Amino acid sequence: MTNYTNLPAPSPEQGLNRYLQEIRKFPLLEPEEEYMLAKRWVDHQDSSAAHKMVTSHLRLAAKIAMGYRGYGLPQAEVISEANVGLMQAVKRFDPEKGFRLATYAMWWIRASIQEYVLRSWSMVKLGTTSAQKKLFFNLRKAKSKIGALEDGDLRPEHVARIAHDLSVTEDEVISMNRRMSGGDASLNVQVGSPDGDSATQWQDWLEDEDANTAEAYAEADELDTRRTMLMDAMDVLNDRERDILMQRRLRDEPVTLEELSTQYDVSRERIRQIEVRAFEKLQDRMRILAREKGIQIPV
Repeated sequence: MTNYTNLPAPSPEQGLNRYLQEIRKFPLLEPEEEYMLAKRWVDHQDSSAAHKMVTSHLRLAAKIAMGYRGYGLPQAEVISEANVGLMQAVKRFDPEKGFRLATYAMWWIRASIQEYVLRSWSMVKLGTTSAQKKLFFNLRKAKSKIGALEDGDLRPEHVARIAHDLSVTEDEVISMNRRMSGGDASLNVQVGSPDGDSATQWQDWLEDEDANTAEAYAEADELDTRRTMLMDAMDVLNDRERDILMQRRLRDEPVTLEELSTQYDVSRERIRQIEVRAFEKLQDRMRILAREKGIQIPV
């Protein structure tokens, strides 16, 4: 993509507060400016435009990263992973879709952080099921909700309640709780430099009840559901509509109207009409599928 070696980078030596102060220096973008920068990146691969879009959203990445303080991981590394997700979002952002970069980037940032959390916790492998991953991100909050804050095994009534609330088996709740309770680190372990402003204890990173960590993973899982629904909804289109829509709206580098008009031996205006009609049909079908699954989906 572009060279981000000159981006501010959080580190234990620097201290989190200093990093947050540094990224506040980058101004937020007005919608028109964001659109023009995105167009310069999409059309001309202008690295300075991409760099400005990234730096203007570093505060968003840091804010989302702060919602993942309850997993005993260095906050600097979590923020760095959030920034990786932000860069990927900028790389793939299409300003013609009609929404802001922040809305689009949020998904990439959360996904990047969550994959890092899962990689870092040895008891949760990437090969586990979606339900187990959701249990991992929800268990701490579920225990807090019912007052099950004691160490060790959960009471049978607590196991049953959590299993019901999270739609998993009682055995999965017991197993995950033992894994998460049997970590290697004490809650009083010092994290960061004891002389720096980043010095803190693991217990200071316990999850903020206002940080939607559990909801964030649920949203990412719902995104997978939406993608599946999108592919299912494609059945409402004929072959030509499906091909044109995918080439125009679902590719990293959309095909031009001119290229498609040559391919199908029709005018560019006709290709545009087919694209618009196909998108409307797809929207209608997605709304129907969303209602059937009880999912609120912006289409």
